[in-house]
Amino acid sequence: MTTSPYDTDLDRNAANFQPLTPLTFLERAAAVFPDHTAIVHGKLSRNYRDFYARARRLASALAQHGIGRGDTVSVVLPNTPAMLEAHYGVPMTGGVLNSINTRLDAAVIAFTLDHANAKVLITDREFSKTVEHALTLAKVKPLVIDYDDPEFNGSGDRFGKIEYEDFIAQGDPDFAWKMPDDEWDAICLNYTSGTTGDPKGVVYHHRGAYLLAVGNILTCNMAKHPVYLWTLPMFHCNGWCFPWTISINAGTHVCLRAVRGPAMYDAIATHKVTHLCGAPIVMSTLLGTPPDEQKPLPHVVEFVTAAAPPPEAVLAAMKSAGFNVTHVYGLTEVYGPAVVNDWHTQWDALPLDQQAAKKSRQGVRYHVLEGLDVRDPETMQPVPRDGESLGEVMMRGNVVMKGYLKNKTATDKAFAGGWFHTGDLGVIYPDGYVQLKDRSKDIIISGGENISSIEVEDALYKHPAVASAAVVAKPDDKWGETPCAFVELKPGQTATAEDIIAHCRAHLAGYKVPRTIVFAEIPKTSTGKIQKFKLRDMAKTV
Repeated sequence: MTTSPYDTDLDRNAANFQPLTPLTFLERAAAVFPDHTAIVHGKLSRNYRDFYARARRLASALAQHGIGRGDTVSVVLPNTPAMLEAHYGVPMTGGVLNSINTRLDAAVIAFTLDHANAKVLITDREFSKTVEHALTLAKVKPLVIDYDDPEFNGSGDRFGKIEYEDFIAQGDPDFAWKMPDDEWDAICLNYTSGTTGDPKGVVYHHRGAYLLAVGNILTCNMAKHPVYLWTLPMFHCNGWCFPWTISINAGTHVCLRAVRGPAMYDAIATHKVTHLCGAPIVMSTLLGTPPDEQKPLPHVVEFVTAAAPPPEAVLAAMKSAGFNVTHVYGLTEVYGPAVVNDWHTQWDALPLDQQAAKKSRQGVRYHVLEGLDVRDPETMQPVPRDGESLGEVMMRGNVVMKGYLKNKTATDKAFAGGWFHTGDLGVIYPDGYVQLKDRSKDIIISGGENISSIEVEDALYKHPAVASAAVVAKPDDKWGETPCAFVELKPGQTATAEDIIAHCRAHLAGYKVPRTIVFAEIPKTSTGKIQKFKLRDMAKTV
C-alpha cells in the first residue's frame, strides 16, 4: 500500500471513529423522542423511553447470567414486544441473537441450539410442546425463559426456569451497555433451510445490520415517524432488519402474532399504518378478506414484497385496495432484501404487457450494496447484458454476511472469486436490471418460506411403496408456490395420494408437505438424471 500525506498523523481515535451498530438508533430515539409511541401490541402501548429501558433491563439480566461477547441467545418468538427487545438487549451484552423459525420441528430446533451453542433460550408459550421436545434431543442445556404473551389465548405450558417479565425485572434500566469492540463483531445468527443437508448458520455483523437498516429507509421512502405493521416474521432475516430500521425515524411497531385479514385491516385503520412487508401470501390474505371485514385505508399504504414478482392482476387488485407494492429480492446471506425493482415513472406510459415485463425483473442493487452482477460461475466473467445470457447472480458489499458459522468449506465456496454466489440463475439487461430465471438448488418458496426439494424427496423415499420421487414447485395463487411430488411406485405396491401425504406429515414440518401428488413415470436423461424442467411444466397443469 502506498503512503499518502493524508495518512500522516491523521489516525483513527475515539473522537473521529466509532463502530457502526444499529443499537445507537434506539438510544437516539429514546433521547430525542422519549414519549413517542414505539410499540403497540393489542392493548399495550409503550413509548421509546420504556422500550430503551426494557432493552437495557434485558441486557443487564443476561449479563448477570454470564452472557457476554460471542455468547448465543436463542429465541422462539412470534412478532411480539419481547422479540423487539431481544434485537437490542442481546447485542447490548456483546451476545449474538439467534432467532429460530417458529414453524420448525423439534429435530431442526435441537440441531440449531446445539450448532449455535445456545446459552439462553427465550420461548413463547405457544411453542412450548415443540421446544420442550427439542431440548430433550439437544446436547446443550440453556437457561430457558418462558414468554407469556397476554395476547396469546391458546394452550401451552410454561416449562422454563423463569418467566420473561420476572427475568428482566432483575435487570437495570440504566445498564451501561457498551459499543461493540469492532463493527465486524457478530450481532445475529440465522439459519438457512438446509438445502443440501443440515442448515447453515449465517452470521451477521453490526456494520451490515446498521447499513441494511438505513437502506430500508431509502428503499421504502420512509419519512419521520412511520407506522410499521409486523406481518413479516422477525425470525426471518431478523425481519429484514426492520426492528432496527423503525428506530432510525422513531417510528411505531405494530405487533401482530398471526397474519389474519381482519386483524391487518383493523391495525391499519386504527393505527394509521404506513408500511408493511411480506410474502405474496400476505397480499392474498388481504385481498381475500371478505368485504364486510375490511376497513377503509387511511392513506396509500406501502407494501414491500419478496419472492416471485406478483402477477399483474394481483398488483392491480392491491392498487385498487389502496396499497403501493414494491418488489425486492434477497437472501438470508445478505440480511434479507438487497435488490429492488426501482420503478421509473416513464414506464407508466408503456403498454401493459411491457410494464408487466419490467415488473417481472428483480431489479438493481440497494444503495448499501456495492456490487450486483450476473457472472459465469466457472470463469467469473460477467455475462453479456442482453437479457438472454444465463449466469449466476452474484453480490458483494457490506451487507453480505460474515460467513457460515463453523463451516469454512461452505463459506469459501460462497465467496469464491471475491463475490457472494447466490446460487440463483438469471440474466441482466442493458440497463443493469437483473431477472431470475431459475434456482440452481431447486428451492421452493411457499408463503415466503424456503422448502428444500431434496428434503421432501428424502421423506418420500422413506415410504415403503415409493420407488422414485421428484419434487418441484407448483404455482399457487395463495402461497406463490407449493411442493408438487411426482412418484413412481415399486412393482406390486399400492398407495394413494392421501397415504403419501400422511406419510410426509409424519416426517416433515407442515408447510413442507406436498399439496399435490402425481403418480407418473418420471422423465430422466440417458444417464438417469431426473429432468426437473419437464416436471415443472407438468406441475403447472396438474
